[in-house]
Amino acid sequence: MLDVSDFGVNPKLPEFGSFGILSVRYGKAMKGSPPRRRSVLTVMPWSVEVISEYVQEIRPKFGFSEHPGLWVTERGQRVSTRYIGMRFGHYRNELGLPKNLKPHFLRHSYATHLTEDGFDPQFVQRQLGHSYASTTALYTSVSNDFMNQMLQQALGRAYRAPQSQQEPERHEGAGV
Repeated sequence: MLDVSDFGVNPKLPEFGSFGILSVRYGKAMKGSPPRRRSVLTVMPWSVEVISEYVQEIRPKFGFSEHPGLWVTERGQRVSTRYIGMRFGHYRNELGLPKNLKPHFLRHSYATHLTEDGFDPQFVQRQLGHSYASTTALYTSVSNDFMNQMLQQALGRAYRAPQSQQEPERHEGAGV
């Protein structure tokens, strides 16, 4: 349900142009509530290049420039989630990937990449639109390399002497 007009400028990252922030108008609703709205900040420069190329060069070739939808078909309709799932399944099968892999797993990958790239856990939670950190934790499955790196950093901090207990640095030629 994204529209082209849902993208906007993030004043903190003007280099992303008009694709620096995305207004999600139809986020998953809580029981009995309307869809939740949120803003998702663009964080990966390559994604700006991809969406910009699509909006400026590919989408116009469909001939429905007046249609507000971001993803349109050659018949001027919005691309359905069913169709996305079908095409995703086709490519997944062609590549020999596991049958249980679905488009929703891309959200899991996004959460994992943000986490492994060092983004604050609360930022990741807000990007995904989760109310609880425990929900975001279910989406994140970091690699063994990342976990080992985090463990080494934590152990380094734990076993490093506090600055006040370390001997002062001595420089040659400095007075006593």
